[in-house]
Amino acid sequence: MHQSSRPLSPHLQVYRPQLTTVLSIVHRGTGIFLSLGSILLVLWLLALAQSSVAFATVQSFDSAWYGQLLLLGWTFSLVYHLLNGLRHLGWDAGWGLDIPRAYATGWTVVFLSFVLTGAIWAFVMLSKGGVA
Repeated sequence: MHQSSRPLSPHLQVYRPQLTTVLSIVHRGTGIFLSLGSILLVLWLLALAQSSVAFATVQSFDSAWYGQLLLLGWTFSLVYHLLNGLRHLGWDAGWGLDIPRAYATGWTVVFLSFVLTGAIWAFVMLSKGGVA
């Protein structure tokens, strides 16, 4: 029997990535990042409940550039995951399944994710005089 070098099923190497594929992968990634960020949120709350020293330690981590970067990523993940989840609810209701609308809503999710993340961070920075 002849062995074919072709894959038995479609694989990532066979297809050119499309917007819907990339957004689906990013949705899964943001879900994982949100889960990990939730652990950090619980640690922050535990430090708040434990002592002022523990809370100050966590706050110093959050104030550092790497803490700020993690918080920015967590904020983006939250906004993106929420907006893309709403998009998927529309699909579940039978709305937006045609290709042009799927692409339009996909790009809208990407655009609004960046805009709303920036707006949230601008609001926090302006209202608190900086984060942390």
